[in-house]
Order: sequence, then structure tokens, then C-alpha cells
Amino acid sequence: MPIISPILLNPLIDGRQSERAMLVRRGVQRLLMQMGAHVLPELSLATGRRADLVALTRQGDIWIIEIKSSIEDFRVDRKWPDYRLHSDRFFFATHPGVPAEIFPEECGFILSDGYGAEILRDAPEHRMAAATRKALMLRIARAGAARLLAAELAGVAVPVLEGESE
Repeated sequence: MPIISPILLNPLIDGRQSERAMLVRRGVQRLLMQMGAHVLPELSLATGRRADLVALTRQGDIWIIEIKSSIEDFRVDRKWPDYRLHSDRFFFATHPGVPAEIFPEECGFILSDGYGAEILRDAPEHRMAAATRKALMLRIARAGAARLLAAELAGVAVPVLEGESE
């Protein structure tokens, strides 16, 4: 048996995410799941940017959620306006240790404690162009299918969730 496995235990954690960011992510994912949305973390976009979370709602809307784990994390990251071109709604998500006032009013805001989350400010809608939507839907579908296959090949049990056929 090899000591080093060529298959990462969790390829969606590549060392760039802090422990705090992972807690925020977990809480936001739980919220979105409760809302009936399906979520893909760390999705690469056509621009080469990588969105922290991309959610597909029951209505077919695409949301991007950018996780910020500190004031400094927000201040140094100026790529977030690009995400608006790839989503119908754009949110920031953080934890109670980061002041909500630093986040732009024109973006949605989610507060997460790692166990759950709450949308404190809804994001304004800005519909994507049809061609962008189609390309992103294909990207979401292909990434989701590839991740399921990788999990299956790695021997990870992947349950079929209720409501997947909706």
C-alpha cells in the first residue's frame, strides 16, 4: 500500500483557504442547502478567476458568494467586481469578527458562524447575458459531474439526495 495517495482527500481545499474561511464556507453551504440551492465550491470561471462558492437556486438563478475571513482579506482582494458578470446575484460572506460596514452596499451580505448562516442584506439582481448563462451552466454541470466521478473513483460514498430530480 503506498504511503502517498495520488488522490487528494479533499481537492477543494488546496491550502489557500484559512481555517476561518472554511468555517464561513461550511455555514454558508448549510444555509444554501436549506434554501434548496445546490452549491459548488472553488469553481473556475471562463475569466480564469475562481469563485469561492457558486450556487444554483431552485429558480435557476446563479449566485456567487465571495468569502472574506478578515478586513485585510477584503482590502487586498479587488477581483470581486468581475464576479458580477458571472452571476445573477453577488454576495460577500464572513464571520462575526469582521465588521459588516466594510462591505459595499451594492452587494449582498451573509453572516456565518460555521454552523449556519443568515442573509443580512439581499443582493440586487443583475441578470447575466443568455450566452454567459449557458456557458456557466455547462461549466457548473461539467465540474459537478467530474467531482462526483472523482469521488466515486476514490471510493468515497456519494449519496443521492432527495429532490435531486427537481
